[in-house]
Amino acid sequence: MKPVRFALLRHGVTTWNAEKRIQGRSDIPITPETAQWYSQRRLPTDWADVKWFSSPLLRTRETAKALGIAPVYLEESLIEMNWGEWEGQRLPELRASLGDAMRENEDRGWDFRPEGGESPRDVLARVTQFVAGSHPEIFGGVTHKGVIRAVYSAARGWNMMGKMPDRLDWHCLHVFRWSENTGFRIEALNVPLIPKQEAAQ
Repeated sequence: MKPVRFALLRHGVTTWNAEKRIQGRSDIPITPETAQWYSQRRLPTDWADVKWFSSPLLRTRETAKALGIAPVYLEESLIEMNWGEWEGQRLPELRASLGDAMRENEDRGWDFRPEGGESPRDVLARVTQFVAGSHPEIFGGVTHKGVIRAVYSAARGWNMMGKMPDRLDWHCLHVFRWSENTGFRIEALNVPLIPKQEAAQ
């Protein structure tokens, strides 16, 4: 099996993002201001003509549309981590109400699991199955923070405990490679989208 090269882009900002609410599978649209921001940008040349997939949730599909990605193919494996009963809530409030139980859960790293939801390990398993499956050897995906964090953590060798080793700009592409022998590897982080006026010069 040949190595796979792929870029991941997080969806644009929603009202729940602005309010710091956990979204998970809740289907929240991006804001009009965010759609306008993406409509004024394009993909880097290396990624403009590859096959693009999107999580089926509205916020990823709207981001792809605003950025001018077409066609885009829906892929269930790229959906956000399921946060179960905690969707719509805020982490500080959960930490205050759950106390030690929440701290112990967060200290599980890869095996952290919201009530009735998925763990990051679950997310990585479904993404790995997709990446290893039958699709182009280079592709892009419009997805979610939880998905990108899981792939990044596997590629970086981070146990998801404490501070993230690198600062990820969620308005940028993050490029990875995968092979059966080496697993996930980072190729490039924080690859910026191109402002259209700059591209026209």
